[in-house]
Amino acid sequence: MTPSRPDRHAHEVGTRALLDLMAGGDPGDRLRLGDLLAGLGNRSFGMMLFIATLPAFIPIPGLAGAISGPLVMLVGLQLLVGLRRPWLPRAVAERGPQRSSLVRFRDRLAPWLDRLERLVRPRGEGVLDVRLAGCFTGLLLVLLGLLLSLPIPFTNFLFGAMLLLFALALLERDGWLMLVAWATGLIGIAVFGVLSGSLAGAATRWIDLAI
Repeated sequence: MTPSRPDRHAHEVGTRALLDLMAGGDPGDRLRLGDLLAGLGNRSFGMMLFIATLPAFIPIPGLAGAISGPLVMLVGLQLLVGLRRPWLPRAVAERGPQRSSLVRFRDRLAPWLDRLERLVRPRGEGVLDVRLAGCFTGLLLVLLGLLLSLPIPFTNFLFGAMLLLFALALLERDGWLMLVAWATGLIGIAVFGVLSGSLAGAATRWIDLAI
């Protein structure tokens, strides 16, 4: 069965309702990323980031680093260069989570989403639409995605929670929440990246590979 796409009004509903829409149907269906992003307009980066963060909450060693980290970095790079809509390689666009995984994730987050949706709403959208702000968001996502891909013990859920703040800010068009996401992201990068030397070590390895 072909997974259903978000309808043309999907950009008008809240995150919880959007997840309910996508979770409906055969649990065995695989939801293609290309379909999930269709019709979301300027919320598409938020949904892409939301889906990219899912593996960070699955307690399987190495899964977050192998899947979430690179996908988060892909979102960040596209925001950094100023793309208006996400671009996905065909091989990535044709892949995505099973609907059953999305249902479990939605159910696990449901109490938090219900609380957040009472606080999160469209506001301060200039923080999201200003070019320089988008670049800054992209840079933070690249660094957080890199940290998520590194084998730093007991940090997958922590980085996943930080990234969910970014995703919800983009999905709900909430500039104030994005400011909170920036603050938590900077703290995470400072504590786990700069002070621990993890980012410097990763950058050195990448340079060595490039040479």
